[in-house]
Amino acid sequence: MSRTPMPPQLPNGSFPASAAKSLGLSPKQLRREGIVTLSRGLRLPLHSTGTVAEHLRGYTELDPECCLSHGSAARIHGMSLSKELEADWRIHLARASENWKPRRRNVVGHQLTFKPGEVMMLDGVRLTSPARTWLDLAHVMSIDDIIAAGDSIVVEHGENHPRPRQALATVDELKAMVKAHPGMRGVRKARLALDLVRVGADSPQETQMRLILLHAGLPEPTLNHVIFNEWGAPAVWPDAAYLTERVALQYDGRHHGEAEQYRRDIRRQALTERLGWREVRVHHDDLLGPRPEVVAKVRRALWVGRELAANARKIGF
Repeated sequence: MSRTPMPPQLPNGSFPASAAKSLGLSPKQLRREGIVTLSRGLRLPLHSTGTVAEHLRGYTELDPECCLSHGSAARIHGMSLSKELEADWRIHLARASENWKPRRRNVVGHQLTFKPGEVMMLDGVRLTSPARTWLDLAHVMSIDDIIAAGDSIVVEHGENHPRPRQALATVDELKAMVKAHPGMRGVRKARLALDLVRVGADSPQETQMRLILLHAGLPEPTLNHVIFNEWGAPAVWPDAAYLTERVALQYDGRHHGEAEQYRRDIRRQALTERLGWREVRVHHDDLLGPRPEVVAKVRRALWVGRELAANARKIGF
């Protein structure tokens, strides 16, 4: 005898078992192999293709006093995390401090004190705001990782950029969050990191590149600079730039080895140089080791840029 087919309206993510009837699931169907028990009273269709938010939504639907926090909230917001936190897929749930700590399988429970606006709804999930999530994570990350996380929150690009972006929060909002919680764990590190959070870094590797150059004593490059063509139209968007020396830095991630991306990179470099700039292409390996190669690459390019500028002044250009 064939099984009763599953209802077509099954959520593409987690859901409370108490919602089974409204979803058209019988108690027998709820116990089928195709539905996984994540935790007490919480289910997930085995072949769910939902987003991180959809997979975690059931946790906050199950308990309206809880919100997702720390690494779980960071993943939904799309924030940069340290390597250690990226490898930790436990669920982080928080309740207000006057209530008891959440306790569930594979859940890290937290008791937190929230101020107005620090808990929000996003894609049907209750979670800590980007600025509050950043501050909660500060005590378990290094200064450089806190800076990268901050960069990933404040990054934005205007409409003339190939990939326009809106910031999750502003630098001023991060500063206000630090000021609002003076005694919180990690607040000292967060305060130090704020001095180096910048708008314009699209990846933690771009932040790492900038910090390596600063640690080596090189000047800080400008982010979000646009190189215009002869007709005054935006033409090239360097990941970072030295304006006086006319040096454009481009971080080439692992996907830049793909044939089509490689061809685009070559065309971009040719255009950059035709417009009077030198392009320095930085690869993943250039950021590694005690003496990262990116420092030598940029130092050489800056020296050449300064020599060219000095010669141009001598002959009256």
